[in-house]
Amino acid sequence: MDYSSLFRQIKDYPKEGILFEDVTTYWKDADAFAYSISKIVEYFSNKGINKVVGLEARGFVIAAPVAIGLHAGFIPIRKPGKLPAELISRSYSLEYGENHLELHKDAISPGDKVLICDDILATGGTLEASEQMILELGGEILGIGLLSELTFLKGREKLSTKDIFSLYHVQD
Repeated sequence: MDYSSLFRQIKDYPKEGILFEDVTTYWKDADAFAYSISKIVEYFSNKGINKVVGLEARGFVIAAPVAIGLHAGFIPIRKPGKLPAELISRSYSLEYGENHLELHKDAISPGDKVLICDDILATGGTLEASEQMILELGGEILGIGLLSELTFLKGREKLSTKDIFSLYHVQD
């Protein structure tokens, strides 16, 4: 499947100098969307995963159907102020700023086998912060499932998880 034709690139969004990879054009293609979910599920199907974590907000779109396909629970990692119970949080850097993520303390139990899903791996800040929170709660991260990876930003180098599955790689 030619993924490059399905992603829309938007110059100078969300700020000047950034080339934004828009996945909404990809998701509106039912066949491409179904195919991507099935490939992530297939790749991670025999690893014993019992929790799939999705990163707000685009990661939810991938993680929820992957969780169903793996017969696993779905756990959201959210931006500030969205979770009502006791939580932990981590700051992270983006290509275009800083933010932090939050996770319910009771979302991950020691020994949980976790898959993290997101749309795109860029600089790796959000995934790195997510890894730290999951590990702090005692989860074992078995992999990361993605639609796309911007390899030229070297985000993979920040991550402790080495089993990273990405359908599409942008070289530069």
